[in-house]
Amino acid sequence: MAERSTAAVDVADNSGEQPLTAAAGKATTDGTAADKKVSTHKDTQRAGHESPARDAQPPELHSGHKLARRYRLEECVTRLEGFSSWRAVDEKLRRAVGVHLLPADHPRARPVLAAARSAALLGDPRFVQVLDAVEENDLVYVVHEWLPDATELTPVLAAGPMEPHEAYQLVSQVSQAMAAAHREGLAHLRLNPGSVLRTGTGQYRIRGLAVMAALRGITSEHPQRTDTEAIGALLYAALTQRWPYENDAHGLSGLPKGLGLIAPDQVRAGVHRGLSELAMRALVNDGATASRQEQPCTTPEELSKAVAAMPRIRPPEPDFATLPAYPRAQTSPRGGGPAQPLPTAPPPPLQSRTGRALKWSVSALLIAALGLGSWQLADTLLEDGQPDKPRTQSSSDDQARRADGKPVQIENVKDFDPPPNGDGEEKQDGFHAVRFSHDGNPDTYWSTNHYTNANFGGLKDGVGVILDLGKKQQVGEVKVTFLNEVSVQLMTAKDSSSMPTKLSGFKKVTETRATGEVSLKPKKPQETRYVLIWLTKLTQTEAGEYRGRISEIQVTS
Repeated sequence: MAERSTAAVDVADNSGEQPLTAAAGKATTDGTAADKKVSTHKDTQRAGHESPARDAQPPELHSGHKLARRYRLEECVTRLEGFSSWRAVDEKLRRAVGVHLLPADHPRARPVLAAARSAALLGDPRFVQVLDAVEENDLVYVVHEWLPDATELTPVLAAGPMEPHEAYQLVSQVSQAMAAAHREGLAHLRLNPGSVLRTGTGQYRIRGLAVMAALRGITSEHPQRTDTEAIGALLYAALTQRWPYENDAHGLSGLPKGLGLIAPDQVRAGVHRGLSELAMRALVNDGATASRQEQPCTTPEELSKAVAAMPRIRPPEPDFATLPAYPRAQTSPRGGGPAQPLPTAPPPPLQSRTGRALKWSVSALLIAALGLGSWQLADTLLEDGQPDKPRTQSSSDDQARRADGKPVQIENVKDFDPPPNGDGEEKQDGFHAVRFSHDGNPDTYWSTNHYTNANFGGLKDGVGVILDLGKKQQVGEVKVTFLNEVSVQLMTAKDSSSMPTKLSGFKKVTETRATGEVSLKPKKPQETRYVLIWLTKLTQTEAGEYRGRISEIQVTS
């Protein structure tokens, strides 16, 4: 299974439970004790039903073990219920990844494999992206991306309640993402502060879609309602810093026993009234809501629409520094004398004798320049009025090569990652493959691999996409839509008899720093069959990683 475009931390969270790590050396077996501990939490009761697994030990692996001769295990993050989760290194792409591991004969191995492959097909960058799902050597493992600078919602909530705008962004982004997942038949069933991440750019990412429930054996008769109530609980916690059930969970205190579910604005003063009502509409699905007028939200789609219908909550105004006070006249040191006058302002710079001379000199130069320009214009007009006088041309080809703006068909595209530093492939197939760069759908895109910095991690000078126009044709303009800022060069093949395999087979015709829709125009139209869009520098995406992404390409003559 090919790699995906966005990164996120994805480990087997314990939803408020104490993790049993490899460092502690306590690998627990599945059974009633562990499952009973899970089911005592009110949130997991609402999230679905966990099916106990047979006694199955996690695979006996250690740091340094390599999977598929590519993924080197580094650190065991969680070891629980017959599976383990690891931080690993993809030695082929030289980046950190996460890995879930369990024996192939584990009763949940097949559901985990199926869930991972289904989640991988979603291709939504708001979710943790699955890179690989494999059964090999009596093991089932799921590989996913890893984003070290992403922060779980758990410590964010522990720091205090969110501002209304931040809470609004949380419920808006998470409800929209889950609505998209449910439209594809995918549910989470274990959505909690440990499965929601906030990136450095303020975007929220959801990890463990379908996979976390499969690992824990969680099922639900009403998956949409389950996920909707979970989003409501997240919003409730963001507004109040309290978990909306009696039991403490995820580092948050629960509600006082015996009071039942009370609205967030009754728990804490100053809570935004609209968000308070929204949380109650998502949490209470038996007809009782905070306003007693609005209908409950029973699906993420309904919740997403309810958020969109709210008046938009703007971010707080920034604090401006206090402006310096105007200077005041100083009184006499003894307090009885007259006030001292303020310092006299210096005269304007051009009021002096030297300044006046400079002004006259500049004026004379401007008059001379205008006169020269007028003379040249008159000479040009007189020359144009003589029809028999031939015009000078640099070559006969220049007149023939004029951009006429007609569309040029792109017959094929190919990713370009040439030697000596490239491995010959840069997202050729799979998710966000090169074919998505010109499929006419702006929602799909080609993405480079993930790199550690803007200069491709120091591994190479660039990567790109080759356009095959089918035959040698005139190229006057190439329009490219980039999803994040990049440095890009437009290059054409020196020889159109065959597609070049090395960068030396192309010549540069223009370059720029680009984002959004960009027009790449050579100084004069080029005759070629092969066009290269060559990326030479990357920027960070909203997920905090360095990639180049192209959603659409159009060529005109």
